[in-house]
Amino acid sequence: MFTNVLIGVDGREGGRDAIELGHQLAAPGATLTLGHVCTPILGRGAVEALAWQRAEAQRLLEHELELAALDAHLAVRAPCPVGPGLHQLAERRQADLLAVGSTRHALLGRVLMGDDCRAALNGAPCAIAIAPRGYALAPHRIERVGVGYDGSPESERALSAAHDLASEAGAAVTVLWVVSLQDVRTQRPVPADWPGAIEDLIDRHAELLAGLQGVHGRVAYGGPGEELVRLGEDVDLLIVGSRDHGPIGRLVHGIVSRYLVGHVTCPLLVLPRVTAEGTGRPEAEREEHAVAVGG
Repeated sequence: MFTNVLIGVDGREGGRDAIELGHQLAAPGATLTLGHVCTPILGRGAVEALAWQRAEAQRLLEHELELAALDAHLAVRAPCPVGPGLHQLAERRQADLLAVGSTRHALLGRVLMGDDCRAALNGAPCAIAIAPRGYALAPHRIERVGVGYDGSPESERALSAAHDLASEAGAAVTVLWVVSLQDVRTQRPVPADWPGAIEDLIDRHAELLAGLQGVHGRVAYGGPGEELVRLGEDVDLLIVGSRDHGPIGRLVHGIVSRYLVGHVTCPLLVLPRVTAEGTGRPEAEREEHAVAVGG
């Protein structure tokens, strides 16, 4: 499905997990790039160390490329925070997918925790695929694809991506619509009989899902993060869309984004939000280019 894939590599197990997932999600003949962001060195000697860092990073990438036995380009980013550094590499390479690995706690281990973890998901210039820990240790096939859905353009895009992947791999698609009390509030003031209102909402969404072709649809009541994690236990890939507001926004931003990254056991694919122009380019990227192209 993806034709230009950047894979974040750090010389650790998580980078190899990312290579496995990025290769799996790449279309036949896709361009693959292994990218490494150097760790900033503070204090005296930082400038003198830059050439040494780049040489070490190049050797690291060549070693990982040999282990993976892939045909791929190599890219080194000068010292900077890893999240923004990978975003910049993705922009320069015009990648349509950024694949990263995970450890027990966060993306790319110690370098993508807290704010950097959110930065990796929010405002990225392309889709992001997150490989679970140990993904490269055993062969995997994508036979079951899960989708977080709410009828929004972002979730429709996630569903379209699921159909594309499913058609290539012969996979089944499960669509999950999560209903919460917050959804009732967006419809009208919470009535005294709010359990009944939730049941009505579940029934309406179930009818809508029944009209989708080629998928198994179900509606669940609960927290989006927790329900998606449960879905992730039954699928080989979980796909969600992102935007600033609304149910799908709650799936991949803030607390829930950290929850998914830290708890989902299957690979996670996060698609960039749909802009008003329908281009899919994140607003943050469009604004950056409007101010300073290539900045």
